[in-house]
Amino acid sequence: MEKVDVAVLGAGAAGLFAAIEAARRGRRVLVIDHAAKPAEKIRISGGGRCNFTNLGIAPERFLSANPRFALSALRRYTQADFIARMNGWGIAWHEKTLGQLFCDGPATQVVDALCRDLVQAGGRLWLGCAIGGVTRDAGFRLDTARGPVLAERLVVATGGRSIPKMGATGFGHDMARQFGLRLVDPRPGLVPLTFSDGLKDSMATLAGLSVEAVVSFGKTQFREGLLFTHRGLSGPSILQISSYWREGQPIRVDLMPDRDAAAALADLRRKAGAQLAGNALAALVPERMARQVAVWAGTPGRLADLKGAEMQRLASVLSGWEVLPMGTEGWRTAEVTLGGVDTRDLDARTMEAREVPGLHFIGEVVDVTGWLGGYNFQWAWSSGWAAGQVV
Repeated sequence: MEKVDVAVLGAGAAGLFAAIEAARRGRRVLVIDHAAKPAEKIRISGGGRCNFTNLGIAPERFLSANPRFALSALRRYTQADFIARMNGWGIAWHEKTLGQLFCDGPATQVVDALCRDLVQAGGRLWLGCAIGGVTRDAGFRLDTARGPVLAERLVVATGGRSIPKMGATGFGHDMARQFGLRLVDPRPGLVPLTFSDGLKDSMATLAGLSVEAVVSFGKTQFREGLLFTHRGLSGPSILQISSYWREGQPIRVDLMPDRDAAAALADLRRKAGAQLAGNALAALVPERMARQVAVWAGTPGRLADLKGAEMQRLASVLSGWEVLPMGTEGWRTAEVTLGGVDTRDLDARTMEAREVPGLHFIGEVVDVTGWLGGYNFQWAWSSGWAAGQVV
């Protein structure tokens, strides 16, 4: 039987980082993953450039049943700490919009650096190794495809169910249930929204069109790109709001941020009143959208002929378009998993299960989900670091 001090399930960002930290403390560490390659989410993130953290890390930019849970780890291992790690690796990076930091080169540089650090610290990595089951006796016994493993401590870093084509499963959630931990119902996050047939068909005519918009749900709003697709709406603003959206409730879209739609329409009516609304609106929004906005507002006639209520409807679509999503594209395209292991059952400093000594949960498997833009990788680094100091 293989005996180790620490077994880490999952060779993603959080798992590798925790393993490196533990191995540097002299612990015998084994990382196990059923995937053939490590850290595939790092490899594909940011269009292959890895949006590895964000300069604007703040607790209110993370969703959780207990929003304060992430504070301890995020404060003890910050974005500045990981930036220093990147600099130490010699990996060049740059800032894009909204504090998002990306590699200049391929994301595989980060994967290679993590694996190199693990080996240099004395840790080991078993890839393509399925786990049959886990039991607890004198430590944790793991039945794996490469034989049984006995670990003094077990770190679960298997992520959530998002992007199943990369091998994502609910294994970590099943583990939590097995050991008596509660779960906050998992659901897809940072995911495109879908709509009923009539609205979907009208949106499909605009597929590929991207505009800047303010998208809001309740008191939460995001100003970023909005993308029309054949299935509905996507783009950063939609992915962000999807994490807050609840089924059966509408979202609100402002297609003319920072502009007074009613005033702009009144001015347009004076200048181009003889034109059909769908044509005249091309002076305010992209031409393809202009025609569709007139359809959504029910204003097919000339601007000059529109009554006050019709002008108001047109302004409402432009600056306060209220639409009811039918659902999301689900786990297939979701970038993250909302919900997960209930933080009430974990110690915020160590990520250890309160009632199961030696069992730790880190990263996406936990009920902590960040905004789009590097927040979830920072949670992986921070929670992995926190567990790595104590396992």
